[in-house]
Amino acid sequence: MSTNQPSDTIEDIVLRYSERGMSQLKEYLEAAYCKKAAERLLALERGIVFLTTGFYVAGHAETDGPPGTLSIALALKKLGFTPIIITDRICDGLFEPEGLFVLYVGIQADTAWYESILDHFHPVCLISVERCGRNQNQEYANMRGVSISEQTAHIDTMFELASDAHILTIGIGDGGNEIGMGNLKGVISEKLSLTPCEIRVDELIIATTSNWGAYALVAYLDLLQEQPLFPSYEALSGYLCRIVALGCVDGVTKQPIPSVDGFSPEIEREIVDLLWQITNHTYR
Repeated sequence: MSTNQPSDTIEDIVLRYSERGMSQLKEYLEAAYCKKAAERLLALERGIVFLTTGFYVAGHAETDGPPGTLSIALALKKLGFTPIIITDRICDGLFEPEGLFVLYVGIQADTAWYESILDHFHPVCLISVERCGRNQNQEYANMRGVSISEQTAHIDTMFELASDAHILTIGIGDGGNEIGMGNLKGVISEKLSLTPCEIRVDELIIATTSNWGAYALVAYLDLLQEQPLFPSYEALSGYLCRIVALGCVDGVTKQPIPSVDGFSPEIEREIVDLLWQITNHTYR
């Protein structure tokens, strides 16, 4: 990589406009926490990677999560990995048209089911992008503290099993209730007004929206491999429109519109374009 770095790091860029306290949590992580996650991912043998997403909002999947998951999955395919999406039926049809294999989990699937798929597929890594994990009250709750346990498969169980089996786990979140936020649950309980997810991961990525955290990971994969992996804003925007047409809603407004967490398309484009400029100007 070139030593000519921008004034803002990738981590700085994806924490712009933070309103949920993520910028407060940054000081408790390594400075280049997104880069470290990318380095650990690239050090793995080129095997299967499980990716999960899908956050229940008013009967639908929210728009934060699937675009970021898609961007990582497509980058992994180019790098020689085999991505498999694991989610529940809230995300039905979001990934198959993009050429990805999906395993759907029943809401009532138990620990034995997750053990069986780990034993069958032998993934080298698990990645979560905006996926709710249980808190200390054994509940799956949204940012307003409302339980969504009856609408959420217990995919976080698989992350606990993977950790015990020494399989790399990466969690990407933006609020405190997502898989991986257990790494900072004490800080979140103290500084943010919510009950945090208790599920830990090996590498935690925080961002203003989880999609942006996923894009940060892809940006570092791109830079470290010096390979064009980062998607254009047009590609991401097109996918966002497609999943809204399939029923996804903005997690803040609960409306079926092509926006994420209430941010305007202009702000979304600002973040994506900044990351695009870094990846396209650093080594090319």
